[in-house]
Amino acid sequence: MNSSSRFLIITGMSGAGKSQVMHALEDIGFFCVDNLPPALIPKFADLCALTTNSIQNIAVVVDSRGGEFFRNFNSILSELKLKGKNYELLFLEASNDALIRRYKETRRRHPMAKSGLLSEGIALERNSLECVRSQATIIIDTSNMLPATLRKKIVELYTRYGDTSGMSINIISFGFKYGLPIEADLVFDVRFLPNPYYEPELKKKTGNEQEVVDYISSFEITKNFQNRLVDFIDFLIPQYKKEGKSQLIIAIGCTGGMHRSVYLANYLEESCKKHECVTMAIHRDIDKKK
Repeated sequence: MNSSSRFLIITGMSGAGKSQVMHALEDIGFFCVDNLPPALIPKFADLCALTTNSIQNIAVVVDSRGGEFFRNFNSILSELKLKGKNYELLFLEASNDALIRRYKETRRRHPMAKSGLLSEGIALERNSLECVRSQATIIIDTSNMLPATLRKKIVELYTRYGDTSGMSINIISFGFKYGLPIEADLVFDVRFLPNPYYEPELKKKTGNEQEVVDYISSFEITKNFQNRLVDFIDFLIPQYKKEGKSQLIIAIGCTGGMHRSVYLANYLEESCKKHECVTMAIHRDIDKKK
């Protein structure tokens, strides 16, 4: 790990949102390890220091699920400081009412509720974490936070390049004859556009080739549709960002997935780059036999 890398330890109250935080961090490029026994943190930090620059940012979640292993957490943090290990400690907390409500919704057992009473488990855990909480770099109270709000907060705090979107955009071209992409968030049918398949010199070419691009783009209906499609996507992307969406998958389909959909996917990929998202066009059916 180099000087610009981050080693983040996440802890706090059970039910306060640690899993949501870990998923948000994974989406912005952190390598995450869940439920790591505290005793392994120094060794894990040493191992990470030996890795190449391919792993820039690392996060580990440590909490009371570790049982007996969790009891020496505070001493492990002291050990890290004595060894000069740089780390950040994120502590998540929430009110008793919020934690009880969440546990009732999920119907899960609190890891420290020996008698089965949620209130008992929460009280024991809060007391055991008091010393750790006092050392936190950042404390976030999630009592009144929606998951999307918490995710946005995490991305703002820990995104690597200062881009608070954390969003990637995949644009998939496909052929309706081979079925819809089940992972798509948005699907557009472009079978109404002029079809190069019926032009003998273009039939076996694809939307990646200039002759097909010139043919499809020469029609007024194509130009009108492109403009409307780009306007629509330009409107949607900031709205999805506000909701904390990490990945947007747009599917564009024609009959065979070889000409019109490929051309439009490439066109939209280029247009989406202005939103400073990681954007990629994927041509699912371009190599299938026609």
